[in-house]
This record gives sequence, structure tokens and C-alpha cells, in this order.
Amino acid sequence: MPVQVTWWGHATATVRDSGLSVLTDPLFVRRLAHLRRRRGALPPASAAAAADVVLVSHLHADHLHLGSLARLAPGTPVVLPKGASRAVPGLRRLRRFLALREVLPGDVLRVGALRVHAVPAAHDGRRLPYGPQQAPALGYVVEGEARTYFAGDTGLFDGMARAVGPVDTALLPVGGWGPYLGHGHLDAGRAARALRCLTPRWAVPVHYGTYWPIGMDAVRPHEFHAPGDEFVRLSAQLAPGVEVRRLGHGETLRLG
Repeated sequence: MPVQVTWWGHATATVRDSGLSVLTDPLFVRRLAHLRRRRGALPPASAAAAADVVLVSHLHADHLHLGSLARLAPGTPVVLPKGASRAVPGLRRLRRFLALREVLPGDVLRVGALRVHAVPAAHDGRRLPYGPQQAPALGYVVEGEARTYFAGDTGLFDGMARAVGPVDTALLPVGGWGPYLGHGHLDAGRAARALRCLTPRWAVPVHYGTYWPIGMDAVRPHEFHAPGDEFVRLSAQLAPGVEVRRLGHGETLRLG
């Protein structure tokens, strides 16, 4: 059975492997605070209800969105960074009907025929941009018929390839939701450099071209539209052996 990757927008994707669906960082809203969805239809309800496991990379509200998690089917396993429930009180209400599991880098979970490896990420994963760091930011490697790396949000870091291990497909963030990317993020160029060290067979750019601050349509619009194409161009130079697929919202890549 071929492995499939569907990109729903921002950091939300479904990886289908070994007959199971893995949903990443679900965000199923048209507006989040000052952000508005500018491209792509919202994922259909079945994208949430059909998940066999959900992976949450860190506590930022565009990655850990309580309203979107509340739409999951009862009993859905949700994997989160260690300390998430302490830092985000709303998760305690969701614990009544979701199977929350908190992990640290190096932890491995089994979900049916899949093994889910929690790996480090170089990102400030606090719920708010102040206060103590109560939970780490994570990436995940889903291992079944293939090994798929979902980076969440991360910058480049020493030992990245060693921490992630060999992978067939990498879902890498290449942009953001505003005109500037700070420390602990990958832009198109840094993502292409990450690809050069990870050397997967395929790569899919994510975390760009979906949400944009209200009232900023005319401010550096290329930062919204361009990262996917720029990642394709730079990856061809830095990692020519990797096949990069820039998906449209809701588009599926089928890997033989």
C-alpha cells in the first residue's frame, strides 16, 4: 500500500501509512486571533474524525489549537510534548474524551503497525511569548512502511540528521504567518539546507501560504506567496537528489 501525504494548510497534514492516518498539528478554523486563512478550503470534517493518532509539535496556538482538538473523534490518541497539560489548562477538559499522551525527545510510541518517534526541535515552544518554558518543541518520525519526518516548527540545529535519523519523506516548514521569521524557524533557504543534511527521498514544504495577519495583505506579500516555490528552487541547488513536491491545499502525494 503506498504511503500518502495530504497537506491541509499551515502545519496540518495527514500521513497515511500501513492503513492508518496520522494527523499533524490540526488547525481547522478560518480565523485565529489576528490571523485569517487566505488560501485553501478548511479541511473536511472527516480529516479530523478519521485520525488514528494526532501529533502536536508544540504549544503555540496555531499548532496546539484546543477548538480543533475538540473536533476529534472520542478516544483519539493525541501525542503532545511533556508538560503540555500543565501549561495549557484547557487540555485537562479534553482529557475526558481524548487519549492524551505526553512525550519527550527519544520516546517511542506504538500505534498499531506504526512506531512514532519523538525527536528534538530548535524552537521556543512556550504557549505565550513570555513565562517559563514548560514543554519542549518536538518533531516526529512516523515509521511504518516508510519513515516520514514531520518537523513541526524548528530551526537548524547541530546533530539534526543524527537526531532525526534516516527518513524517506520530510515535511519541512518553509515560512510562517507574518512578514518576518525569527530565531528557531526555517525559511526556504534554511529548509533547503536542512534537506541537504537529512537527504530524504521526498520533501513537502508546509507552514506557509495559509494564514496571514489581518490588515497586512499589502505588507511584504511575497513572504506569504513565495516560500514554497523558493524552497523548490533552492532545494534543486542544495539537495538535487531529493524530489520536492509543492502541494496545493488539500492535495495528496502518493509515494510508491
